Amino acid sequence: MNVKILVLASPRCPAFRVGLYRLTNSQCRVCRNSRAYATQDLSGRLPTSSRKQVTVTNDDGRVHWKELSVKEKVARTTQQTFHFGIILTGLVMTGGCAYFLYKEVISTDSKTVQFNRAVDRIRSDSRVKEALGSDHKIRAFGEPTWNRWARARPIASNRYKDSQGTEHFTMHFNAEGSSRRGIVNLHTFKAPGKAEWDYKYLALDVKGQPRIYLENSDFTPRKDTSRVNFLGMQLRK
Repeated sequence: MNVKILVLASPRCPAFRVGLYRLTNSQCRVCRNSRAYATQDLSGRLPTSSRKQVTVTNDDGRVHWKELSVKEKVARTTQQTFHFGIILTGLVMTGGCAYFLYKEVISTDSKTVQFNRAVDRIRSDSRVKEALGSDHKIRAFGEPTWNRWARARPIASNRYKDSQGTEHFTMHFNAEGSSRRGIVNLHTFKAPGKAEWDYKYLALDVKGQPRIYLENSDFTPRKDTSRVNFLGMQLRK
């Protein structure tokens, strides 16, 4: 069956120089094949105009790298660099948070560990219970402030190293029982090469009462020098 159509043929089509033709079905197939061939480049790929252009914001990685133009390759490289930067920043922040958590909460050098150890000692001491009240109601907290949340207070502390390389840590905080309130003072030190902290002193001061020492390395019992041991006998000077 002959059809009457207007064809835009390629130079390869035999009917290229004619505007209006009566073509058979076989001639139409020749023209269609010629147009299909003309829309492809030498590498056999569809041209870039047949798909959406790849940009930094819409690139999903579906288009193969070899099919990208130079501009599209720059866009993909920029996008991947940005994503890599976000991942790297997240890793750095996670590592920083982990280091801060270890130094401030978990490590024996942290202020939190020193505070908790001192509070446990205070709550378990019978003299402190007598001075402040029941151990079940003894609370420890930091510096008094105008903040109505009385227990959310900063704890005063200081850390320094002396000329001999010994590390020192000092702290004071409030302790309150069912009947009274006092101030806890502590001083710990760590000699060079040691991993554990030792108490120099740990004391509780309650107004109107003598200081209660839970630890005091400066205190040494005085020796009685008025007696002399001679042949198993105690002689007084």
